[in-house]
Amino acid sequence: MAGETFPFTSSTLRALRLQREWLEWEDRRRAAAQQCRSHRSLSSPRTGLMRPRQSCRDPAVHNALFSGDLQQVQALFQDEEAANMIVETVNNQLAWSAEQGFWVLTPKTKQTVPLTIAAARGYKDCARHLIMQGAQLDSRVGGRTALHEACAQAQLDCVKLLLTFGAKANVLSEEGMTPLHLCTTPESLQCAKLLLEAGVMVNLAAKESDVTPLHVAAARGLEHHVALYLEHGANVALRTSQGETALNAACAGAEGPGPGRQHEATARRLLEAGADPRAAGRKQHTPLHNACASGCGGLAALLLSHGAHAGARNGAGHTPMDCALQAVQDAPNWEPEVLFAALLDYGAQPVRPEMLKHCANFPRALEVLLNAYPCVPSCDTWVEAVLPELWQEHEAFYSSALSMVNQPRRLQHLARLAVRAQVGSRCRQVVTCLPLPSVLKEYLLLRVEGRIQ
Repeated sequence: MAGETFPFTSSTLRALRLQREWLEWEDRRRAAAQQCRSHRSLSSPRTGLMRPRQSCRDPAVHNALFSGDLQQVQALFQDEEAANMIVETVNNQLAWSAEQGFWVLTPKTKQTVPLTIAAARGYKDCARHLIMQGAQLDSRVGGRTALHEACAQAQLDCVKLLLTFGAKANVLSEEGMTPLHLCTTPESLQCAKLLLEAGVMVNLAAKESDVTPLHVAAARGLEHHVALYLEHGANVALRTSQGETALNAACAGAEGPGPGRQHEATARRLLEAGADPRAAGRKQHTPLHNACASGCGGLAALLLSHGAHAGARNGAGHTPMDCALQAVQDAPNWEPEVLFAALLDYGAQPVRPEMLKHCANFPRALEVLLNAYPCVPSCDTWVEAVLPELWQEHEAFYSSALSMVNQPRRLQHLARLAVRAQVGSRCRQVVTCLPLPSVLKEYLLLRVEGRIQ
């Protein structure tokens, strides 16, 4: 039907053009395949062997491909053999020299094909020309296909083009990963949607590591990717070769309260989908161990509210509280009192007095930990660890704590401990439901007051 007799939309015209190009390309491919079969049938076994691909280091070819110069690409790649040539690049990389005892620049050769270069850089028109000249869509020269690289760089238009012309959505790289494994940035979400629409297997695990796309997205805190994969049937119970679930990966990938908020939202999605908060992975680390080691109080509270065990021990015998104490030293720029309060509210035991020194320079965190005791224990170890300038800044708190060492605490504090002991690991849930003023609820949940009484 003529365009002037029917109101075609731009998307319809685009689809028709792509279909026409595809048919033209398919006709050429079939003709070339028929010619190749005819040639093999007339040739001897030796002369009928497939010729090796050409290898190219020509700077002109490199410049055309890496800059996306369409005119030059059209001039240089005019047949199937040229479109499938191997492009070699040499880059200098630092490598350790055992003989010389220092790092040296070592040339390293990398091989790829023109289509992969164009797709990785988003040169859609160049990629289209190469495809029309017979470029192999699923060639893995260099380890990855053009679709892998397009997804890794979030080149949506190139992903769409490759899938339209028949690139395999489930194609594996040499590392055994699908293109979906390489959707690792927020910008790659639309690429992931296209792959899923094209039939990619969402639970296909990478060879050897058994990592699924859900593991990858969870480890990077990509909440919307995780939600998308779950909608398409991703299995939250699948484990890697190290025994890690996606929830383990999400909690291990968090680094401090800031980035941890993304991982907290991701973990919430996984928990709502049925992820086990007690599933231990490598070295018997549970998701809670990982969250505490990263210093993520909000993430730890989320796991605890879904049934994570505050007293679980990993392979080294460490509890989540031990991991939190270590995190105070490794990542000091956060609010450890939030994490300590959450652990204590869900049944964690008070820390050993000799461990208080790790929090000596965090007055708010130290106050939370001291308020878990019926009597402030002897404090020589932590008093010596306090920096002089910090003591001066928070003298009221430190002096009050020092004056209460081995002294009876107020009846109000003892009553608080009695209530907390009675409700045990359900402290936070029970206290929030009690018909009490909010100020009293906060007191029961170890509210920071700036002094020990």
